[in-house]
Amino acid sequence: MTMEEYPLLNDFLYEAIFIPDSITPPPKNIIASPELQIYVNQFGLLKDDFALVAEVEKKIVGAVWVRIMHDYGHIDDETPSLAISLYKEYRGQGIGTNMMKEILSLLKTHGYKRVSLSVQKVNYAAKMYRKIGFNIIRENNEEWIMLWQEDRH
Repeated sequence: MTMEEYPLLNDFLYEAIFIPDSITPPPKNIIASPELQIYVNQFGLLKDDFALVAEVEKKIVGAVWVRIMHDYGHIDDETPSLAISLYKEYRGQGIGTNMMKEILSLLKTHGYKRVSLSVQKVNYAAKMYRKIGFNIIRENNEEWIMLWQEDRH
């Protein structure tokens, strides 16, 4: 992802909010809340900020990004937290899986051994995370905190 594309992270942050079919989507301005802005605010300025995009026919259709932050999936101050999203019409085609594999590979080349994320238990993406090596390390009523560790592969 280029610096010029970083503003797209706001769109993908909104798309990353899991909304079950029976729920009315929240307004787009929900991403202005401090607990969500930590994912994108001043992205690219920290040494642990990494992002990739997926393109289909020269259109950016998805993004995956990481940074070390105190978010829902926070483990410790050395483990980046991951966020990923695709526009709805591009989901279920393997694009997300490919983006996840690419970001994990990129992080390994930069010396990271672990990556965490938070996912709602009812989110279909949780199955994909487990398939590529994420394990549940904590949970509450609604979500799992999952961790990928290089030494497990």
